[in-house]
Amino acid sequence: MNGLAPTLSDERGEQRVEVLLRTRATCEDGLACVVTVVNLSQGGLMARCDAGLAAEQTLLVELPTLGRVAVEVRWSLGGRIGCRFVHPLSPDRYDALLAAITRN
Repeated sequence: MNGLAPTLSDERGEQRVEVLLRTRATCEDGLACVVTVVNLSQGGLMARCDAGLAAEQTLLVELPTLGRVAVEVRWSLGGRIGCRFVHPLSPDRYDALLAAITRN
């Protein structure tokens, strides 16, 4: 067991894994903010963020082993954002990301 807690699948059928990763995101206008990623799947992530981000915004999120990854904000509610990866992660890249998060 790797210590990561899988969550129930959502309507897209992707298993989400609970994580806790504080990192940086950059908006299209160059403004940077701190986000805390709280769950991940191959297709996206959910994060806590105090910045007023709106749906359909594109962000670059710094992720271990992957560098800056483009995500689209799908929803924003009460200090949380749901994002989809512009390019979904391959199984190998996703596994490497999860392994890097658990090492920290």
